[in-house]
Amino acid sequence: MLKPTPSLFRFIWSVFILVASLGLSTSASAAYERNQAVPVEKVEYGYITSVRNITQTQLVEDRNQGWRTFGGALIGGVIGHQFGGGSGQDVATVLGALIGGGIGHSAGGDYYQQLKLVELMIRYEDGQEVMVIQDLDPGMIFNVDDEVRVVYLQGGVRVDLAM
Repeated sequence: MLKPTPSLFRFIWSVFILVASLGLSTSASAAYERNQAVPVEKVEYGYITSVRNITQTQLVEDRNQGWRTFGGALIGGVIGHQFGGGSGQDVATVLGALIGGGIGHSAGGDYYQQLKLVELMIRYEDGQEVMVIQDLDPGMIFNVDDEVRVVYLQGGVRVDLAM
């Protein structure tokens, strides 16, 4: 039978603090959010000279990785605490936590995602050419000779059909 001891509680709390400090928050932010106004640096108009649909593979990391590591360390520590006595029990608890944390971490669910992108070659009215790669929007299909506007935002660019 597992007897809760002060050293076990200290160990569990230490593991929790360690995992929490590893940065469990993974925030991804786009250039701007829906229903948000952002300053536009400049707008250029031009014509599409080439369109190419491409795909890109992106590694998507499991956001629950830290919790799996924590859970593995917690379970491993509890199991390790069952063995030995005195300082040997403390060593078994720490080893169990390390092994459990490693197993929990390696059991992560990282996966690859295929992104659908469109590569646009655009000739501005002054003759300059630029290439823009952006997410494929099925509601906005580009063709050669379409007139487009290129909106430069802080830290990004977006191409839309000119209106």
